Amino acid sequence: MKSTDFNYISPTTLEEAIQILDQHEGEVKIISGGQSLMPILNYRLASPQLLVDLQAIPSLSHVSITPSGTTLGARVRWVDIELHQGLRDAQPLLCAAIDHVAHYQIRNRGTVGGSLAHADPAAEMPGLAVALEGVLHLQGPQGLRRVKAVDFFLGQLSTSIAANEILVAIELPFWPHDRRWGFTEFSRRKGDFALAGAAVWFDLSAAGVASNVHLGLIGTGEKPMRLVSAEAKLNGQILSETLIQDVTLECLGAMSFQGDIHASEKYRRALMLEMISKSFAQALHHI
Repeated sequence: MKSTDFNYISPTTLEEAIQILDQHEGEVKIISGGQSLMPILNYRLASPQLLVDLQAIPSLSHVSITPSGTTLGARVRWVDIELHQGLRDAQPLLCAAIDHVAHYQIRNRGTVGGSLAHADPAAEMPGLAVALEGVLHLQGPQGLRRVKAVDFFLGQLSTSIAANEILVAIELPFWPHDRRWGFTEFSRRKGDFALAGAAVWFDLSAAGVASNVHLGLIGTGEKPMRLVSAEAKLNGQILSETLIQDVTLECLGAMSFQGDIHASEKYRRALMLEMISKSFAQALHHI
């Protein structure tokens, strides 16, 4: 199946792109890498009158690493992250997770902004944005709007971005070199969306006490989330395998999991427990 007919334009400035969106509100789709949008168009799940391509706007492809944090332009591709040596030090958890994204053909075209705007809860980038306390930069006719990732995702394939706004970047806080982290996900085949995944990070004192515990879940429900109840119970504790297992089992037991053709509710909960345990094990043994 192929998409319906549409007009196409490739603006060269962000201002021009925003003006086009403002003039054609509700009739436009933005294309970045096209790895999510093109299948949607081909299956006719969307039929825009106009497609606005962001590839000719160079400012959207920049990576900035400063003492205050890291900023990724919306058109930064997965392969750009993989090949950027500075990001391996500045955002190691991000880089480790990107290694799990789809197949190399898709990583050559897929973009950070495209994944965030698509908002698939089984995708890595939305989950990472929430787990890493990312702040999304949205540009519209009224200027720049900064939105915390946790407030940006409203539900499955649903975000708080306005029809005349463009997601231009994501900002990630500074990452200390001695921070502990781990990432694990499980998919039926390499490159498939994860049935369950967990991103973990925390800081350790000289006495081995954990603080700033963050536990992000991927593939759990309608949107990416953090398991804040487990974070609260683990903060201020000396982490052990038994403690982590007991706390996460209790907190996951209080959650509802969706069953589908790929995994039952019971299996998905058990799988998430395993992903969390493995991620914490990585973090505790990470030097």
